[in-house]
Amino acid sequence: MEISVHLQSPISILHFMNEFKQLSEQMRQAVNAEMKNVLNASEAQPDLFHGMLHYHMGWRDEQLQPADVNAGKQIRPVICLLGCQAAGGDWQQAIPAAAAIEMLHNFSLIHDDIEDASPTRRGRKTLWTIWGMEQAINAGDAMFAMAHLALNRLVDRGVAAETAVHALRRFDETCVALTQGQHADMHFETRDSVSVDEYLAMITGKTAVLLSLCTELGALIAGRDAQTIHNYAQFGLNLGLAFQVIDDILGIWGDEERIGKSASTDILTKKKTLPVLYGLSQNEALRQLYQQENTDEAFVQKAIQVLNSTGARDFATERATYYSQTALQHLEEAQPAGPAFAALNQLSAMLLNRDF
Repeated sequence: MEISVHLQSPISILHFMNEFKQLSEQMRQAVNAEMKNVLNASEAQPDLFHGMLHYHMGWRDEQLQPADVNAGKQIRPVICLLGCQAAGGDWQQAIPAAAAIEMLHNFSLIHDDIEDASPTRRGRKTLWTIWGMEQAINAGDAMFAMAHLALNRLVDRGVAAETAVHALRRFDETCVALTQGQHADMHFETRDSVSVDEYLAMITGKTAVLLSLCTELGALIAGRDAQTIHNYAQFGLNLGLAFQVIDDILGIWGDEERIGKSASTDILTKKKTLPVLYGLSQNEALRQLYQQENTDEAFVQKAIQVLNSTGARDFATERATYYSQTALQHLEEAQPAGPAFAALNQLSAMLLNRDF
């Protein structure tokens, strides 16, 4: 599968990639500085309340000593800031929004780890395995509240109060959608049958709406009109959907050396992904196969064979292509410009052009 991202700039590829690297690194540094300010992170030894948050963010170790641990790619805040600048705004004005979005994402991770009983996150023990479930829930709640405090700092950057209130409303509406998506994801684990439409609604809430908020707030803070803001929001939404569906495809048919994980895990765990749900809706033999309790390599190979016969891979690829093309169409209609647009295109290419 290959999805083309067409650049609308004469910049050479080498210069273009350097531009993205430089812009994104500068933006990440600014966002991390903002988050450290909001979360009261300094060189001083933190109390346990703040130290747990700093640990999750990768700034402290289990003994709350200084650490520098990979805290993820931070794609969401970068997209927010790139969107703001591409829409003609000053990306530094949008830093509080980008920080709020990244903190909201991390709140969800803290709670997800508890709900999924995950022992590790980013190569380290999760909060709840160190300090207990109750304290981890409280830490997640604190991160959620502080994300709102971060967003309120927009007015300190010269953003109009009316715009800040609008941003806060969209932030909270997205929070509700995120929890609805998480609810559906957990509910699906208790059900034998889930439809393709239900799954697409779930990933919209769990994954795509937050990416949509990133681009929407960027354009909003840039002061664009309602239609342009809508185009940016739809760009982010469809980009998120395409990313998740591509991830589902790679989780079954991906080259393990390229994707960095076993391509059989989704089948072994009977994970309800788009290709699997489509295959189950089309084939009785696959439904019977998925009813057996034990899974092994023979189960994986048989499941993939049946999935191939149902056209599940083609179906998922067509959906990914549709979402990708829709995303890029909305980006073009938004008429972005400048170096940030070039960087945004590069980031889109990185997310979408993951082949097997």
